[in-house]
Amino acid sequence: MLRGRRRQRVAFQATALLTVLGLAPVTWVYIAGTGRMRGVADVPPAPVALVLGAGVWGDQPSRLLARRLDVSLALYRAGKVKVLLVSGDNGRAGYNEPDVMRRYLVERGVPEGQVVADYAGFSTWDSCVRAKRIFGVDKAIVVSQRFHLRRALALCDAAGVEAYGVGDDSMHGELVGPTLFGGAREILAAYKAAGEAVLRPDPVLGPREAGVEDALAAAR
Repeated sequence: MLRGRRRQRVAFQATALLTVLGLAPVTWVYIAGTGRMRGVADVPPAPVALVLGAGVWGDQPSRLLARRLDVSLALYRAGKVKVLLVSGDNGRAGYNEPDVMRRYLVERGVPEGQVVADYAGFSTWDSCVRAKRIFGVDKAIVVSQRFHLRRALALCDAAGVEAYGVGDDSMHGELVGPTLFGGAREILAAYKAAGEAVLRPDPVLGPREAGVEDALAAAR
């Protein structure tokens, strides 16, 4: 009987430990965003907004991406940032997120010289690492959908970028659509993010680019 109780105790402890370890990535992502997800009005100013890419349809941004760009426009117009670093996928011919993002912002009044494009932001991790290592960004406001923002902040931390986040929440509550799908996807994405933070895989790199530094100098 005593032997059986010991087995039950060990089994319970092992299950509890595995549960804690299994939830660790989700907990890490959640904690990373606590206190640092703000609105346009109350986010602390930063030199750069890191605007994370999403899908495009030809030469037009998807709904998700357009909402992110609108948030970055609001930050720029409010004087919260001086430079917009648009980071997205340009990995195949005929598909160019950064150019679509840049055009959208310039057409709405942002000076062309204040929008810098990162053409190798193939993932959130890639965008954060390249912002730091290629563009020299140490401090930024990250712009994405609110459901994605905690993971983006966690990965910016891991990449060495001090960041607050401002997220679009305009499609929250839709019964179907990208917001609902994206929110569910974030649970699994937390495990991938934890692996990236630990293993620190190199994205596509290359030479240091002075676009952000030049844009900041021009803004001054």
